[in-house]
Amino acid sequence: MAEPMGLLVAGFNYSTAAEDEFNDWYDTEHVPERLRIKGFINAQRWLGADDPKISIATYDLASLDVLNSPPYTSIAGAHLSPWSKRVTGKCQRICRFEAEQIVPGQKAGPDQAGGMLLFAMNVKPGAEADFNAWYNEEHLPNLAAVAGCLCARRFKAGGGSHKYVALYHLTGPEVTASKAWEKAVNTPWTMKIRPQTRDRLRLVLKRYARKT
Repeated sequence: MAEPMGLLVAGFNYSTAAEDEFNDWYDTEHVPERLRIKGFINAQRWLGADDPKISIATYDLASLDVLNSPPYTSIAGAHLSPWSKRVTGKCQRICRFEAEQIVPGQKAGPDQAGGMLLFAMNVKPGAEADFNAWYNEEHLPNLAAVAGCLCARRFKAGGGSHKYVALYHLTGPEVTASKAWEKAVNTPWTMKIRPQTRDRLRLVLKRYARKT
């Protein structure tokens, strides 16, 4: 069996930082230096659909091992550039996920998406088998079938604040407000599973576009 792809997600509220510097840092230093590392497949930036000061960056990885490779560790953590330390020090971190793709396993996010839904959560002890059956057999397929959903994927993190993460690439953030989406998420099985989840983080996002 092929090794699952990895995922790195970093989220900030940058309302206390200068917008032009924040985007210049991300676009001209932070993202390019990561894309130069073997195993970084892509980098996509997103903003909150309702709050554009919410910034999410997603990176598909050939495998999670990329984050332990010398080229990455030499620019991450304590080795962040002075610019990275200055800019991130002005921002509030919302989330950071390092996870393996569990469904479908080896699919990168599409380039043409205009929106994305990020949903992260934990599950109460003893409920994971039912939770994963619901997600894999009903929830993810239901949402993937909604018009405007381009890609639906699940990930499992090895540590951090949330164990399970799902990313849904969309034609636009308005897909999550459609009647078809509402119908897909409100099923009897979902109502049964929902009380078994906790620490839910739901972010509806629009694709970031650099101002010219």
